[in-house]
Amino acid sequence: MPSTETRSKTLASSSLPSSSHTPAPYVGPSRDEVLALRQQYLTPGLITYYREPLLIAEGHMQYVWDEAGKQYLDAFAGIVTVSVGHCHPKIVEKVREQVGRLQHTTTIYLHPAVGQLGKKLAEHMPEGSDLSVSYFTSSGSEANEIAILSAREFTGNTDVISLRNGYHGGTQGTMGLTAQGTWKFKSNPNAGVKHATPAYCYRCPYGLEYPSCDVKCARDVEDLIRYETPGEVACFIAEPIQGVGGAVTPPREYFEIVYDIVRRHGGLCVADEVQTGFGRTGTSFWGFENWGVTPDIVTMAKGIGNGVPLGACTTRPEIARVMKNRVHFNTFGGNPVSMTQGLATLEVIDSEGIQQNAFEVGRHLKDSLLELQERQPLVGDVRGMGLMLGVELVRDRQSKEPATAETADLLELCKERGLLIGKGGIAGNTLRIKPPMCLTRDDADFLVDCLDDVLTRISARA
Repeated sequence: MPSTETRSKTLASSSLPSSSHTPAPYVGPSRDEVLALRQQYLTPGLITYYREPLLIAEGHMQYVWDEAGKQYLDAFAGIVTVSVGHCHPKIVEKVREQVGRLQHTTTIYLHPAVGQLGKKLAEHMPEGSDLSVSYFTSSGSEANEIAILSAREFTGNTDVISLRNGYHGGTQGTMGLTAQGTWKFKSNPNAGVKHATPAYCYRCPYGLEYPSCDVKCARDVEDLIRYETPGEVACFIAEPIQGVGGAVTPPREYFEIVYDIVRRHGGLCVADEVQTGFGRTGTSFWGFENWGVTPDIVTMAKGIGNGVPLGACTTRPEIARVMKNRVHFNTFGGNPVSMTQGLATLEVIDSEGIQQNAFEVGRHLKDSLLELQERQPLVGDVRGMGLMLGVELVRDRQSKEPATAETADLLELCKERGLLIGKGGIAGNTLRIKPPMCLTRDDADFLVDCLDDVLTRISARA
């Protein structure tokens, strides 16, 4: 590991790596025309990043280009969705072939791709888990809805436990599971959901420190069940690492403790792998494997399809059987184009060592971010695993006052330099660094150099 001084000199000369891909000239409407169409004909509920919204015209692997041909490193991966690279050539080839043959059918007919993808997912689950039956959807929200419905039908219980600071989707049911006020509408009912304390060690709600805390946040789930439910629950659902919440990463034993409590009270355990799955944490294919637990149900989306609308809920056969209690149908679940892209994505992940790259480049990137923390006082915490990382910015390390405005400014300045990143957390002060998993060490060096430069500029203005 180079010294901080040496590292700083190396970063100082880092620039956006050039791509071998040459984007086609953009011939569509101007950015202003695109913005005007959006403002007139699309819901005002849509949000955009940046004070001057960015028009992305083309993408290739970890890079995207705007309508003027400017190149950017996409370190947010279309909100943690592009797992193996924009327009990966092997995926494009297989999808193009499928689109030319059959674009849509439903599961009332037979098509080989949906069963093949189900088999592939089963083969990637932990040995002996019997997590072998999948219900395909178009989104993670739908997958989580299926998980909760299945758990309630299987157990005969109603109450569901999710975590504060968690995010599980925007449908009625998943909005109830979500526990961040900015994502919840006042008119949406929140029936049968209890919110437990997350393992947010940097901002422990009890004011304790790990490990002397004895993981009080996990053990408190038992009191929540005793006091706020009939003593039995349908399930517990959580992200192995909270995504929208700001890459909040728990102590290793957190999930072991909670899973044990929930199962003793009749509930199933659901892992929401929408952001952590498919090798993104580097050390494991699934996020839950990092914590030594095996859930009863696994939900997924985003990275499963490398950009296509695709989600899935995978569980054991005896739990899946409850979906026969009534008729349930998803028109696009099993779409042949989506299934083909899902299969091609898994094949690329396996054949190109994507998980190993997430581990190696992710470790290098995190080490570099930790060094950045030493010299940039705005950096309060660096956390996460693999290529699912978070950098929480604070105005003061003692008070931990969120640097919300500074984070917004940072995103703008990074964009100027050719870096696209995300932000999250309840205060919008955590950088979400979750790039396509084909990221290189040179890309990582550019990313940290850009953050170093921008943080220095922001601190100088204070």
